Amino acid sequence: MTSPTDDTPLTLTALVHESHQTAVSKGWWEDGDRNVGEMLCLMHAEISEALEEWRARHPLTEIRIENGKPEGVPVELADVMIRIGDFCGRYNIDLEAAVKQKLAFNKTRSHRHGNKLA
Repeated sequence: MTSPTDDTPLTLTALVHESHQTAVSKGWWEDGDRNVGEMLCLMHAEISEALEEWRARHPLTEIRIENGKPEGVPVELADVMIRIGDFCGRYNIDLEAAVKQKLAFNKTRSHRHGNKLA
């Protein structure tokens, strides 16, 4: 696999593989299966961290380094994707196929389907 920092486009399949392999190599799967509910909540926690970045009035596109660690809304959104990728890698979920299917379905929906405000 290519380095995640090179200019090669990153497919969802590659994201899933890289995310899960990194989590395995860092010991996050040593105790066997992790709690699925907790993992889903950790995905949500990363979204909450993105919200807190925004609430702190950091620009939406800003990636800054604090104590050697990347921070910012884009970084927290990346963390969401990495957690999702790790989860999909462990449970053999074909995320790329699911996203393609859902994107195609969304194109068939009516304008602002469901009369929802948001």
